[in-house]
Amino acid sequence: MTRPVGPTLAVTLSNPRADRVRHVKALVGRSARAKEVCFLVEGPQAVREAVRFAAPRIRDVYVSSDAAARHPGILSEALAAGLRVHGCTPEVVTAMSGDAQGVLAVVEVSTPSLAETLTTEVRLVVILNNVRDPGNVGTIIRVADAAGADAVVLAGECVDLHSPKVVRASVGSLFHLPVVEDVALADAVAATRDAGMAVWAASGSGEDDLFSLARDPGEPMVEPVAWVFGNEAWGLDADDLERADRAVRIPLFGAAESLNVAAAVAVALYMCDYSRSRDRGTAK
Repeated sequence: MTRPVGPTLAVTLSNPRADRVRHVKALVGRSARAKEVCFLVEGPQAVREAVRFAAPRIRDVYVSSDAAARHPGILSEALAAGLRVHGCTPEVVTAMSGDAQGVLAVVEVSTPSLAETLTTEVRLVVILNNVRDPGNVGTIIRVADAAGADAVVLAGECVDLHSPKVVRASVGSLFHLPVVEDVALADAVAATRDAGMAVWAASGSGEDDLFSLARDPGEPMVEPVAWVFGNEAWGLDADDLERADRAVRIPLFGAAESLNVAAAVAVALYMCDYSRSRDRGTAK
């Protein structure tokens, strides 16, 4: 099989101990990200989505010589967008990130606000409260994107949105929909209500059964809804549940004590009719 021929890229970075390499590698740390107001995007798929959906925010793209041959499309799109693309030896990219698979980018942080994100046009929002596992948060952003959600809100003490593990787990979905962070749950709920949305909280002790709601023809399953999900270990407390219009449980039919929060988000969003009634994209 012949590999696609794309643009060639001269190697300009060959020293793994260069200052630029150290500065890029430092972005794995929260303090460096806060100082530089940017973060790492690692791996071909995530970088491709950043180039396609967030090109104005990209400071630099780094591509190893072998990755440039494997992924000519990424290189072509980055150059066509006028981005600064640096050819690197494989050793340099590895020194910057052990998870880059030969391709990484440095991207400026975007901070959408609740007011500009939660307008009356939104129909489906995911609110996470005190969810701290980076793999879960990244996966939930990806699930929300796939289900046609309009936004994700990180409330309370959630994990840093731009930590490398969150960004990797989102596999590019971070660039497809707005993600608001560092807000109080009460403010997030109030903003969704101001936007005309119902608020449903996921809880193992919820009075409403999700499957029963979905089967009931009298239930408003296509109304704008904001789903609230709690911490992986303890869920939502009584005060959090009081803020919601409904407390909804996902039935467990086997012996498992609970669902992983990312799995619960997927079940909730795809079980309800509103995720299937959207025209945001074409189903694949």
